[in-house]
Amino acid sequence: MNARLALLLVFLIFSATNDEKKKEAPITPKEVIPLFNGKDLTGLTTWLNDTKHDDPKKVFTVHDGLLHISGDGMGYIATSKEYRNYHLVVEFKWGERTWAGRKDKAKDSGVLLHAAGADGNSGGVWMASIECNIIQGGVGDIIVIPGKDAAGAPLPVSAAAEVEKDRDGEEVWKKGGEKKVFKGGRINWYGRDPDWKDEIGFRGKNDVESPGSEWTRIDIIADGGRLSIQVNGKLVNEASDAAPQAGKILLQSEGAEIIFRKWELHPLKK
Repeated sequence: MNARLALLLVFLIFSATNDEKKKEAPITPKEVIPLFNGKDLTGLTTWLNDTKHDDPKKVFTVHDGLLHISGDGMGYIATSKEYRNYHLVVEFKWGERTWAGRKDKAKDSGVLLHAAGADGNSGGVWMASIECNIIQGGVGDIIVIPGKDAAGAPLPVSAAAEVEKDRDGEEVWKKGGEKKVFKGGRINWYGRDPDWKDEIGFRGKNDVESPGSEWTRIDIIADGGRLSIQVNGKLVNEASDAAPQAGKILLQSEGAEIIFRKWELHPLKK
């Protein structure tokens, strides 16, 4: 290889590396960023554990300005870009349909935050991430989901929370409780009914999400390692020391029809 060709090769590799770094740099919102434009799936990608990036059953569609997830398959719709330090606003309501193994179970979905790695790197279904759960009776639970990289090495995920144990020994968020680091598992929102049952239509006595098919609003503050979750304006869960602190944002398909009318990022208030 002559000197000129060697220099050209070095330049191309350097340029490609810089372009990749620019491409992968997480975005911090400076203004409102609609993650869903109300018209189509521009700026989004889809993943299903059985068909991968193909969606032959049209699980993810847009109708009447709304994002519909039929739930007929396990997977998600994801932002193509990564984000950090934001105020995420999601508004959803349940549809009528449920599917397969969750036909008679509590309607289930979720928002996956700080998602990292390749598609399906957690059990072939999810990405390594921190979930704000959307399930009847458990909207606002935090679930820590580790994954694996292409070589099979762990993609660690963790978060800390102040918790206490409920009647059944489950970890529940409590301000001022014992601080515990979670490298997997669930942090229940503070009012989750200890008698919760995985049955369709379940509603606990303290539930904050809207009943039936009414719209529910979720506000998530991701500020460095801090995560704060509000449901219909009420603070229900918090975590700190989150890792990673940036990544893609995903909406799950998990056996139940769910409809979103808002999915957008706001700048953090100074």
